[in-house]
Amino acid sequence: MRLTRFALQLSLSMLGFMTIATASADDTELLQTVHGFLHEEARALGDELVIELHPPSARLPACEFPEPFLTRPGEVPLGRVSVGVRCGTDGRQVRYLQAEVGVVGEYPVLATPLSTGEAVRRDHLEMRSGNLADLPNRTLLDIDEIVGQVATRPLAPGQPLQAHQFRSLPLVERNQRVVVEARGSSFRVSREGQALEPGALGDRIRVRFDSREVVTAEVVGEGTLAVDF
Repeated sequence: MRLTRFALQLSLSMLGFMTIATASADDTELLQTVHGFLHEEARALGDELVIELHPPSARLPACEFPEPFLTRPGEVPLGRVSVGVRCGTDGRQVRYLQAEVGVVGEYPVLATPLSTGEAVRRDHLEMRSGNLADLPNRTLLDIDEIVGQVATRPLAPGQPLQAHQFRSLPLVERNQRVVVEARGSSFRVSREGQALEPGALGDRIRVRFDSREVVTAEVVGEGTLAVDF
């Protein structure tokens, strides 16, 4: 079920609806257009959306042919957002509305305490339900982003998990003997070398071969790196 605070105001509080309408006779159409726009932009976040719109405070002329747009293009609206609306056939008149967009969804938390340096297993985690807009910035929502990561500090159960609380588990240690694969469209050649620095999955680190040649390669597995041509 999709919930919107604006829709609830219309259906449950005619007095509230009339107060909005009194501010501007055409606010209802404007708000409905912006509401539909935000719903379309945010629906990828989940099925149960909560959208609260703040009508313009000043008495303004009717906004004909409203065309909403996000003031930060490409960003999925969540939390407090600013929405611009172009009015008129030429779109030269622009108004701005404030909105609160939330989504009721699930997010992972620790089921048990975690010590510094301890790697996260799937059975360490459980899911909670709530408004994702109320979570701290950079909260991790995908369990697969957390499993295998190492805690950078002691973590208590039940709290939202953030990116800065974890680091990737090193797959290559400094001075470790590693295999470097040179890969192309029709060939693959492997050489053994020595890692000059540690690295986690996806990191690019320097490797020195016995010939003293140094290359930069990407960590693709435990003790394995790759260079693409």
